[in-house]
Amino acid sequence: MLKNRRKPMMGGSMSHDEYQIHKAKILTPAFWVLLTLTVIGFALIAVRFIWGIGAVSNLSDGYPWGIWITYDVATGTAIACGGYAVAILIYIRNKMHYHPLIRSAVLTSLFGYGLAGFSVMVDVGRPWNAYNFFVPSQWQANSAMFEVALCVMAYTTVLAIEFLPAVLTRLQETNWSRARSFLEKYHGRFGLDTPVVLEKLEKLGQRALWLQPRLDKVLIFVIVLGITLPTMHQSSLGSLLLIASTKLYPLWHTGFLPLLFLINCMFIGYSIAILESIISSYGFKRPFEIDQLSGLASITPYLTSIWLCVVVGDLVWRGQVANALRFDFYSAFFLLEFGLVATGSLLLFSKKRRQSPRWLFITAVLIVLGGALYRFNVYLIGFNPGQGWRYFPSLAELMITVGIVAFEILGYQVLVKLFPVLPRLHGHEVVEKV
Repeated sequence: MLKNRRKPMMGGSMSHDEYQIHKAKILTPAFWVLLTLTVIGFALIAVRFIWGIGAVSNLSDGYPWGIWITYDVATGTAIACGGYAVAILIYIRNKMHYHPLIRSAVLTSLFGYGLAGFSVMVDVGRPWNAYNFFVPSQWQANSAMFEVALCVMAYTTVLAIEFLPAVLTRLQETNWSRARSFLEKYHGRFGLDTPVVLEKLEKLGQRALWLQPRLDKVLIFVIVLGITLPTMHQSSLGSLLLIASTKLYPLWHTGFLPLLFLINCMFIGYSIAILESIISSYGFKRPFEIDQLSGLASITPYLTSIWLCVVVGDLVWRGQVANALRFDFYSAFFLLEFGLVATGSLLLFSKKRRQSPRWLFITAVLIVLGGALYRFNVYLIGFNPGQGWRYFPSLAELMITVGIVAFEILGYQVLVKLFPVLPRLHGHEVVEKV
């Protein structure tokens, strides 16, 4: 493992200079593995749209949603809440010390939410009717599912706008030398007018230079939306199961579902921001951002403690403690989710562990797994529509989900090598092997 000691950044203000492109090869072995998984997943999606959902899934009338909604939407959007959680810390609590982490968190969120919306399209089908979503006369304003869909779509747009400064900065800094060499070498084959194309590319950079300061002026309003929208739809994801009082096992069916889902997405968001930073630093051979990550880790156990207290208090209030300690199928999954979150939280109360990349990684994994299992328990494992109905995802369903996740990781790897996303290295990091 690697460990770094990094001096605090001077001054409280941040700028676009706080980020840099990770200069490395794009076509690595990992790229081809992820691309293969992506192609397999999207090929199966094509099969789903050509021959119907029955050709690739084990969904039924009893289980109208399965692994796609459970993971890609209910769990995937929580895992994609790193941008939301870090934005609250930076822009609400004014902790600009964490600002270097925001772009990578926003990029992760952008992929997570965009692909969650795409997964819904795969699950529902009939994409040619999607335009109805933009027709107010077709809206069902009383539906929690409609609110989730509306907020996810709007939040994905907000994330794209929040990431736009990275794209504009890249356009401003690009001198188009490779494009110039390519055009000069091959312009005869493609019939391209090299001077005209180069002039348009340079104008694109000038437009980016014109747009950047104007976008910076309104970005705070976009950020406010980026904090408000997840607060709404994450709680609504819990509200969806309130009506399933006879189908959701009592350990998880509670009036506190909206609150539990909201707190859950926040501690998962901070944990996934830690994981993303550690994995990218290790994979790209960069120093770990220990100062920022230990700060995120100091917040996480207090959020998880609130969540655990609400869970326990609710069980006592509803008289479900005996069910939790029955050690049957449902109890085992409940205790596993509870134990993972509680163990990760207890470990993070130690300041020494919060300074160790290894322990930060371990505790973040425990909390993310526990938080994700909670959502699986609510949406799938604890859901029982009645006798005669059984569901286990087919291999094609699993491979579609794997393909979507692979595409997300692949996109992240490529974009951090094309745009200034990762925190800039200022030359004062000391890297040590331990």
